[in-house]
Amino acid sequence: MNTTFQNDVIKCLELDAGKTLENATTKELYNAVSKAAVAQAYRGADKFTGKKRAAYLSAEFLIGRMIYSNLLNLGLLDETKALLATAGIDINVFEDIEDDALGNGGLGRLAACFIDSAATQNIPLDGYGIRYKYGLFKQYFENGFQKEKADDWQSYGDPWSIRRDDETVLVKFSGQTVKAVPYDMPVIGFGGKTVNNLRLWQAEPVNEFDFDQFNRNNRAASIAEKNDAEVISSVLYPNDETYEGKMLRLKQQYFFSSASLQDMIRKYKAKHGSDFSEFAKEYAIQLNDTHPVVSIPEFLRILVEEEKVELKDAVAYAKDTFAYTNHTIMPEALEKWDINLFMDVIPTVYTYVVALDKMLQEDLEVKGIKGEATNIYRILCDNKVHMARIAIYATHSINGVAQIHSDILKTTALKEWYKLYPERFNNKTNGITQRRWLALANQELAAFITGKIGEGWITDLFELKKMEQFADDIDTLNAFADIKHQKKVELAEYMQKMDGFTVNPDFIFDIQVKRLHEYKRQLLNAFSILDIYYGIKEGRIKNFQPTAFIFGAKAAPGYYRAKGIIKFINEIGKMIAADPEVSKYLSVSFVSNYNVSYAEKLTPAADVSEQISTAGTEASGTGNMKFMLNGAVTLGTFDGANVEIVEQAGEENNYIFGARVEDLEEIAGKYNSRKLYNDNSRIRKVLDTLVNGTLDDGGTGMFRDLYNSLLDGAHWHQPDHYYILLDLIPYCDAKLKCNADYADRQAFTKKCYLNMANSGKFSSDRTIKEYAEEIWGV
Repeated sequence: MNTTFQNDVIKCLELDAGKTLENATTKELYNAVSKAAVAQAYRGADKFTGKKRAAYLSAEFLIGRMIYSNLLNLGLLDETKALLATAGIDINVFEDIEDDALGNGGLGRLAACFIDSAATQNIPLDGYGIRYKYGLFKQYFENGFQKEKADDWQSYGDPWSIRRDDETVLVKFSGQTVKAVPYDMPVIGFGGKTVNNLRLWQAEPVNEFDFDQFNRNNRAASIAEKNDAEVISSVLYPNDETYEGKMLRLKQQYFFSSASLQDMIRKYKAKHGSDFSEFAKEYAIQLNDTHPVVSIPEFLRILVEEEKVELKDAVAYAKDTFAYTNHTIMPEALEKWDINLFMDVIPTVYTYVVALDKMLQEDLEVKGIKGEATNIYRILCDNKVHMARIAIYATHSINGVAQIHSDILKTTALKEWYKLYPERFNNKTNGITQRRWLALANQELAAFITGKIGEGWITDLFELKKMEQFADDIDTLNAFADIKHQKKVELAEYMQKMDGFTVNPDFIFDIQVKRLHEYKRQLLNAFSILDIYYGIKEGRIKNFQPTAFIFGAKAAPGYYRAKGIIKFINEIGKMIAADPEVSKYLSVSFVSNYNVSYAEKLTPAADVSEQISTAGTEASGTGNMKFMLNGAVTLGTFDGANVEIVEQAGEENNYIFGARVEDLEEIAGKYNSRKLYNDNSRIRKVLDTLVNGTLDDGGTGMFRDLYNSLLDGAHWHQPDHYYILLDLIPYCDAKLKCNADYADRQAFTKKCYLNMANSGKFSSDRTIKEYAEEIWGV
């Protein structure tokens, strides 16, 4: 027993709240346990003094609820359970604590897994981002429509963060200077030996209150500077459909990039003075997508203007220091800023963007590329600043996040750059931390595995391969199946509590949870459910194994079509629930406010993991890995990390369907979705539900818009841009094959078990070690 920790908890309660364990509120308990754990974390942890450090710059860190994972990594989970039990308190009381939802999806969750893995693997890595006042948003449904409200993640306090006023820096925009105040969160490795740091910057005014304006009765003007500063770190991804919204997003990106660089440069100068030739030996900076790419010209600005370094030297140091991760080939994610907007926000930085563009032109000329042929490379082109081009030109490493994605970057999306700099391109397949997604989220399965092979898997997931030797043992498979059923019962209870859904845990749990985007094709899933519904009604589908289809996703507030898809799925669920003939075989549930904590309940309960993005669009995915780790089969396309999942676990243990990248390349420009609609009565029947009154969109026109997008196209997109109708029948066939296979429960359980046993490759520990060894040199 760790009596020091338990005594610290009791002391914190006495000092901060004047309470004992027995009469403390959940909030007071949370703060006391968290503060005691922070103190424990910093006792004797390795701070890597004097070693090269990596810095991970990311606009998102989707951390989730911190208390359980930090207690697990510190080895204090059982201590806390025991302490609380003396007062008759269940540790699950902390499930009322809000998630730290400072991210939107896979990008932010990956960042959170990476910092956990780095600390566990003793890699000196610090995260840098923004301390948003409000997380993404809280989602709720009203008549099946998504609604949003502010996500006040600090409502229970923020005991894991330490404010560092003494390390505040100033960030200057055109006509505005703000303070960037750092809040540090300890990133605790498993076993508690290593504690890295996540530094999140909060924007505050230089002058909080203007007395002169106030005394002249200009109340709004007296706090204008405060409001203008604080809005910068108020909300993750403000709506950027307006000029003002775009300005705010660029301000956010520059704000945390500049603050983070100033922090690193201050620490570097304390050691090396003004000689920056050693900078890349002290720091490796990884840019998580294009959001922090503005840090490259900002780095040049600081070195040239403030430190008097020659420009060509500054560029050389930048290339040695910075590396770039590309997360998607979606054009909207390869950010481009209007030049006038860029100059309105950060004109001093624009000077160095121009300088980079000029140097790039000179390099291209040396390689014999001149005139209009340079347009596909130019950083400044079509009155835009191309951020991905800065990232490729001024770094030493460009990586994709799954093998198929990295190959697409080389052969298609960035092929002209690959010809220029082949040595810079590499792959780092994403991963997840098994500590949160198995040891914590599925403690029953974790204990089962440890009982079979020991606990080495907690820090080396390749150890799971040892579980394969028991794959034909009936008792092992039965025990594995019992755990799965237990997790389904727990999820059903949680869904009842959170959303009022009644879900039968004896059904197959077929789950699709991820960000709502057209390319992730939740609409394809919805159509397949309708096809099954009609198939059962018509007698075409017989012996269907009862299935609960479970969705979770947030649509960006301004993403009209995504919101239409949510409404459509909710209407399908309502129709099926009202049909006693079919509802004994099917249920459809869309959980609200899907977040990390909900994912921790959903992931262990899945029998079938839906990973159905259009081939070539999902760079990697990490949800697919979480489901695999917890023993689910993948029903998916040959896309992202699905490719590597079936390589590891066998295609015979998963359900792969649909057009592949090369198939789509072959039909590009010739695809005719309307012909498919006209020629196939099943496609026509499900698609017509959008417009024939079967399902009601409340008079919004949302369903008609979806229908038109599939048959007529919209904006610059061809009809059915994501090939939903092309893949629909093969998808339905794969879904029915999976369903039929479930009838042989033992054989299906073995497929699930073999997925779990072969998921070792997909640990973020493996990924982060590859970054450290092959890119950062730390």
